[in-house]
Amino acid sequence: MTLLECIKGPEDLKGLSQEQLSRLAGEIRDLLIETTVRTSGHLGPNLGVVELTIAIHRVFDSPKDKVVFDTGHQAYVHKLLTGRVAQFGTLRQRGGLTGYPCQAESEHDLVENSHASTSLSYADGLAKAYTLRGEPDRTVVAVIGDGALTGGMAWEALNNIAAAKDSRLVMIVNDNGWSYQPTIGGLADHLSAIRVSQRYEHVLDYIKTTLSRTPVVGGPLYGALHGAKKGLKDFLQPQVMFEDLGLKYVGPIDGHDERLVEAALRRARDFGGPVLVHVITKKGLGYAAAEQNTDDRLHQVPAAGAQPGTWSRVFGDEMVSIGARRPDVVAITAAMLYPTGLSQFAAAYPDRAYDVGIAEQHAVTSAAGLAMAGLHPVVAIYSTFLNRAFDQVLMDVALHKLPVTLVLDRAGVTGPDGASHHGMWDGSIMQLVPGMKIAAPRDAKRVAELLNEAVEVSGGPTVVRFPKGKVGGEVEAIAKLGGMDVLSSPAEGLGPDVLLVGAGVMALTGLDVAGRLAGHGIGVTVVDPRWTKPVDEALAGAARQHRLVVTVEDNGRTGGFGDAVARLLRDHDVDVPVKTFGLPQEFLGHGTRDEVLEEAALTPQHLARQITEAVALRSPGDVRETATAATEGQPVE
Repeated sequence: MTLLECIKGPEDLKGLSQEQLSRLAGEIRDLLIETTVRTSGHLGPNLGVVELTIAIHRVFDSPKDKVVFDTGHQAYVHKLLTGRVAQFGTLRQRGGLTGYPCQAESEHDLVENSHASTSLSYADGLAKAYTLRGEPDRTVVAVIGDGALTGGMAWEALNNIAAAKDSRLVMIVNDNGWSYQPTIGGLADHLSAIRVSQRYEHVLDYIKTTLSRTPVVGGPLYGALHGAKKGLKDFLQPQVMFEDLGLKYVGPIDGHDERLVEAALRRARDFGGPVLVHVITKKGLGYAAAEQNTDDRLHQVPAAGAQPGTWSRVFGDEMVSIGARRPDVVAITAAMLYPTGLSQFAAAYPDRAYDVGIAEQHAVTSAAGLAMAGLHPVVAIYSTFLNRAFDQVLMDVALHKLPVTLVLDRAGVTGPDGASHHGMWDGSIMQLVPGMKIAAPRDAKRVAELLNEAVEVSGGPTVVRFPKGKVGGEVEAIAKLGGMDVLSSPAEGLGPDVLLVGAGVMALTGLDVAGRLAGHGIGVTVVDPRWTKPVDEALAGAARQHRLVVTVEDNGRTGGFGDAVARLLRDHDVDVPVKTFGLPQEFLGHGTRDEVLEEAALTPQHLARQITEAVALRSPGDVRETATAATEGQPVE
C-alpha cells in the first residue's frame, strides 16, 4: 500500500515527517499523471500545487476552516488528500468524481463554480460571517492564481477585504506566470518583478560581507545602505502595492518547499487579520512533457487548443483570411488565445490581437471602444464565460448599436467539465438583447460563411456560436426559405407533416430524425435557420403548410430559439402547434456530450419517438399505431 492510500483525510497529514511528505508528493504526482492521461483532465495546474495543497491541509483544519479554490481546476490534489484516492480513477467520467470541487462529493468541498476571480469574494463573505457569529477560531483560506487575479472582481474583493481588519482570511496567490497561457498585462509584469526580486536579500548579504571588510568606510557605508533597505526593497520588491492596500503581505515563498510554505501559512493564520501569502510555483512540475510544453504546460489533457478539424480551428483559419482583406477587424480574447483559435490571427497580425487576461467584462467594453473608433472587434470567448459580461453586451455594446462580433466557442453541451462549463445559457441570454443577431453554423463551411456575414454587420452586435470538438460532415442546402437553408423535404408520397427547424448542429440531428420518421409515413421538412435571432419571418408561411412545427436546439429551452419561433407564429396568427426541444433548464452534470444529450432526450431516437407521438395526436390511425408502439418501448428506427 502506498503512503497516499493511507491518507483518509487531512488529519492523517499532520503527523508525517518531511521525508514522508516528500514521498507523498511524488506519489501524488504519479497518480495525477497516470489518471489524467487516461481520463483527461487539468494536469499542469495540479502538478504545480502539490506541496502547496499539502501545506494547506497541514496548517488549517478543513472543513472547520474553509478552503476556497479559485476556478477549481487545481483541486485534484485536494480531492486526494480528503479521502477520494480510491475513486480518483473515475475522474470526469459519468457518475464519477467531477473535475472541480463538488459539495455532493465531500464536506471539504465548498465552491463548485469554476468561473475565475470569484474566490476572494466568497472568502470575504465567509470570513465576515464567522466574525459576526462570534467564531474567531475559524479561518477562511482562498487559493487564487495570478491569472485569476487579473479579473476585476478579484480587485473589488481585495478593496473590501483590506477594510475588514478583523477577518481571519488568508489569501494564497499561487503565482506560476500562467493562466491557460502565460499571464499577461500590467499585473502580470508586477508579479513577474516580485518573482525575480528575491535577489535583494542576496544583494544586501553581498554588501554586508564585502563592504564590512573595507577599512574605515566599510562599516558606515553598510549602515547607510542598511538604512536604505526599505527603499531598496520597494524598488526591487513591488509587493508594496498589496501593502499600500492595507493588506499584510508574506512572500514571495518557494511553493515547492513544503516546509517554507507551511511556516508562512502558520504565520498568516496566527496574524488574526487578512493576510496575502505570495507563493511561486511551477506549472506542470515533475512531468517533463508538461514542463517543456510552451503552449500551456499541459493545462489540460488532451490539449484544449484549436486542433485541426475542430470548430475552433475552422474559426481561427477564417479569421486569418478575414484579417487579410479587412484591416479594420481586430481580435480580443480573455486568456483563451490558443483554445479559441485566435493564435493564428495573433501570429499574422500581432498589433490587432488583444489578450486581456481573465477579464470578460473588460474585453466586451474595450471592444465597444474599438468599435466606436471605427474598427470591427471580434471577441472570442467560451460560451459559458459570456454570462459574466451580459451587462457590458447589453448596455455598452447593444445600447450604442456598435458592430461587435462575439464568437462563442464551446456552446451547448461541452462534456466532462460539468455544470459550470456547459454553454447552454447564451442562446437565451442573447435573445434578450435588442438589435442582436445570432448565427449558429451547422458545419465548417457555415462557420466561415456566417462569420463573414457577421463582420459585415455595421449597425449592431452579432454572435456566432458553435460547439466543442470535431466538426462533422458538410451538408448543402437543397433550397432556400427566406434566408434559411432547407436541408430536406418530405420523401416522395409523404405529405408535409412536420416542419423541423434545427439550430446549428441540431439541424444535422434533424436530418437523422427525418429519415427515421419517413420510415413510419411521416413527412418532414428540415430547415437550418442559420440565424436564430431575429427569427426569419418566412417560417410563418412555411408553418402554415405543415401540421406540426418542431424546434431543436443545443441550448436551454427557456427563452431560447424555440420560444422565439413560437412567439413569431403567435404574432402571425399561425395556429399550428409548436414543440420545442432543448436542454432542460437545470445544472447538467459531467459526462461525454453523447451521454448528456442522451439523458436530455436530444438524440435522434428520442426525438423521433416524441415527434411521432405528437404527430399521432393529429393523424389517422396508421401513424397513431406507430406512436403507440414507440411509447411501449419498440424502437423507432
